[in-house]
Amino acid sequence: MMDGRCLTFVEVRFRQSNAFTAPAPTVDHRKQAKLVRTAAMFAARNPRFASATMRFDVIAVEGSRGDAIRWYRDAFRPHDSAL
Repeated sequence: MMDGRCLTFVEVRFRQSNAFTAPAPTVDHRKQAKLVRTAAMFAARNPRFASATMRFDVIAVEGSRGDAIRWYRDAFRPHDSAL
């Protein structure tokens, strides 16, 4: 999605119950690396976004009816090892 001039990649995680784990921590380093690689491929295939500022957000939804929704803007930053 575009947030102003920032190309934002949003990972949405849902957990009906957080008895085992909350949704946000499930976006671990491996998942982050996949998201960063996907963003790089998207930018390479869509030249108009190649120079855009990119951001990675996580939206965490808990409860069967979405009782709690948390939006973590700029949830993580890419590392060289993730590319």
